[in-house]
Amino acid sequence: MSNTAENTQELTYTQAMQQLEEIVANLQNPNCDIDLLRDYTKQSLALLKFCKTRLTQTDEELTKLLEELEKE
Repeated sequence: MSNTAENTQELTYTQAMQQLEEIVANLQNPNCDIDLLRDYTKQSLALLKFCKTRLTQTDEELTKLLEELEKE
């Protein structure tokens, strides 16, 4: 498992979502190693924060662009 907390800046939103889906699949597996739960949780939190930030930035950029369009 990669150390996502440090590497989220290198990800795209799509890649982060794919990693989150993989974590969910791992957690749903009845053979999931209990010792990895902490790591999965930390990785998920870092990915979720990254996705939230990316969505917020995109929303702000789109809002500015639409405001500029309305001025013209």
